[in-house]
Amino acid sequence: MECRPTVKNIYDFIDDIAPFEKQCEWDNSGLIVGNPCREISKIGVVLDITPDAVKYAADNGIELIVSHHPVIFRPVKAFLDGDASYLLAKNDISAVCAHTSLDCAKGGVNDVLAETLGFKNPVPLTDEGEASMVRKVVIDETDADVLAMLVADKLSTGVQIADCGKTIDTVALCGGAGGDFLNDVAKAGVDAYITGEAKHHEFLAAYDLGVTLIAAGHFETENPVVAVLAEKLKENFDCEVEIIPQKSPVEYF
Repeated sequence: MECRPTVKNIYDFIDDIAPFEKQCEWDNSGLIVGNPCREISKIGVVLDITPDAVKYAADNGIELIVSHHPVIFRPVKAFLDGDASYLLAKNDISAVCAHTSLDCAKGGVNDVLAETLGFKNPVPLTDEGEASMVRKVVIDETDADVLAMLVADKLSTGVQIADCGKTIDTVALCGGAGGDFLNDVAKAGVDAYITGEAKHHEFLAAYDLGVTLIAAGHFETENPVVAVLAEKLKENFDCEVEIIPQKSPVEYF
């Protein structure tokens, strides 16, 4: 008889490649919904566990969803029909979420972002602290317009840019909401910083700090890791693995 992996087996594998103990203290990565002893024949992988993602899983025989963003992030006071977490429990679907643990991991979100953009040999921006999830690369000399067009093309999206006018040959990268690391990037002497989203005051600060800042969308900068994670699960478990269809909640006109 075929021996199916359990939720715990899959949790342990993700813990090996993106240790949950390395998540930021404010994060909520790990097994968030479900029974660790449940045997799994089909896994769904997705960036965000939305109600639509859970409905798709229920309709397609998916028993475990592995996601980047936690389905429960902040404390909640109610679980109501229609909420993603309620629908998971109702349909007996487990959820393992690897958020900042996967941002920090070698081969995780930010290494995959660098690879997607065609950049080689990414290294951590710093040796410790949350800014260690940011990656730094050396590229052929270019300017802000060319770099912005490269990012837009590779990620099939529109970008926002604060061009400080410098020639660029070092780039920092952090998928998602990485604007908070702008000062760390500047201290590291990097010419340009590519992230998912940044606040108005961070675009203003970029000029003062002499760092060209490019924001290419939270979803767009993180979603490439979904296919990579799905492939790792296929290679290591004898069960079906499917990417749950999902698109960015943001449209560009």
